[in-house]
Amino acid sequence: MAEDLVQDTLERGWSRLNSWQHGSDMRAWLFSIMHNLFVDTVRRQRMSTEAYDEDKEASDLSEPQMNRMLIMDLHTSLSKLPMEQREVLLLVSLEELSYEEVANTLSIPVGTVMSRLFRAREKLRSLMEVRESSNLLRMVK
Repeated sequence: MAEDLVQDTLERGWSRLNSWQHGSDMRAWLFSIMHNLFVDTVRRQRMSTEAYDEDKEASDLSEPQMNRMLIMDLHTSLSKLPMEQREVLLLVSLEELSYEEVANTLSIPVGTVMSRLFRAREKLRSLMEVRESSNLLRMVK
């Protein structure tokens, strides 16, 4: 890969020699080209995705990969909740506030907090189940 990068750098430098400023450091100019080519390659590799083979077992994925996928699914599912439900869910679950504290913070009755929390949990549960049962998972190479 390093040899290819050097070859691509020289090829691009030669084809764009007219953009090099005479009197400046050609080595620094070539290193800039090399850096940009490397960054472009890394970006292309990150952006290329492949469909995950549904017959392949989940055990083939490492635990950190599974955790990242779960966190991404959770984030996506949370973003689909209505704002009122999401804020109550996060205040109770993440911030660990009591129902009364949430009610005071949002200036709503405790019963409304409980109702929104119930709806948020049910909606989140259903969204996560749909995502888990999906046959097509996308993985970044």
